[in-house]
Amino acid sequence: MARENEQFQVLRVIGNNVVMVQGGKKSKEYVIIGKGIGFAVKDSGVIDGNDPRIEKLFRLEDREEWSQYQILLEDIDPKVMKITDDIIADIAREFPGKLNDKIYLALPSHIQFTIYRLRGGMDIVNPFLEETRMTFPKEFEIAYRAAEKISAEFGVRIPEDEVGFLTYHVYSAVSNVPVGQLVKASNIVSDLMDIIRNERNIIFEQGSMNHVRLMIHLRFSIERILQGSLIDNPFVKHIKKEYKDEYKLAQKMGKIMQSKLGASVPEEEICFLAMHLRRLFQTLEKNK
Repeated sequence: MARENEQFQVLRVIGNNVVMVQGGKKSKEYVIIGKGIGFAVKDSGVIDGNDPRIEKLFRLEDREEWSQYQILLEDIDPKVMKITDDIIADIAREFPGKLNDKIYLALPSHIQFTIYRLRGGMDIVNPFLEETRMTFPKEFEIAYRAAEKISAEFGVRIPEDEVGFLTYHVYSAVSNVPVGQLVKASNIVSDLMDIIRNERNIIFEQGSMNHVRLMIHLRFSIERILQGSLIDNPFVKHIKKEYKDEYKLAQKMGKIMQSKLGASVPEEEICFLAMHLRRLFQTLEKNK
C-alpha cells in the first residue's frame, strides 16, 4: 500500500517489478512490489511513497529471515522474476484475495534453485507427492501449469516431484501457512499413517477414498493444532465410551503429534480422529 509523504531509498533492484528499499517514518527495510517499479529506477535511487506503481509494500519482521532472502535474491535471473510474476498472477486469478506477501520472495528463490539443480543433473525426490496431489488438488493444478511455464522458458523438464513442492508454495500463498510448516506436517502425516498400518495391519489402496479422507483429516488437524484453532466436538463422551479401541489408538497418535509439533492436542481433536478411525475400520471390514 502506498504511503503518502514518505520516501524510500532503493537498496537493490531485484527485477522490473521488485525492489528492496529503506525508508518510511521508521527508516525500516521493505520490499516494494509494483508493475515496472524497478524498470527505470537505479540502485541508490529514490521512490516516493505515493508512486502509483506501488502495489505492495511490506517488510519481513524476522531479521534473520530478511538477510536470508536478501542473499538469495541478489543474483536472481530477471527471467525468473518475470515468470514468478506470471505464476503469482495465475494464483491470484484462482484465489481472489490477499496473498501471503512472502510468496514474492520465496517463489523466485525456489524456482531459481530448482533450475540450478535440474541443470546440474540433480534428482528431485518428493516422498509426499501423492499426499500433496490429493490434499491440495486445485493448488496442484496451478503448480502443474507453473511447471509447464518454467519448462518452456528455461528448457528444463520439471519432474512431477517438483510440481508437489511448487504446490506447497501455492498453498502457502493463499493460506499463510509457511512452506516449512507444510513440509513438517507432511512428515507427521506419513508417520501417523504408518502407525495405523502397523497397528491394524492395513494396506491402503493408493488414492482410494479411505486413503484420501484420512490424510486430509490428519493434515488439517495438524494445521488447526499449530494455529491454536479450537473446534467443538459435542460427541466426546459418546466417542470415549463407544469407540474405546479407536480412541486408544487416537490417543497414541495424539501423543506423537504433540511431541513433534510441540503443541498440546485438544481432546476434541483426539475424538474427531477416533471417529475417522472408526469409519475407516468399518469401511474396510465391509469391503473384505
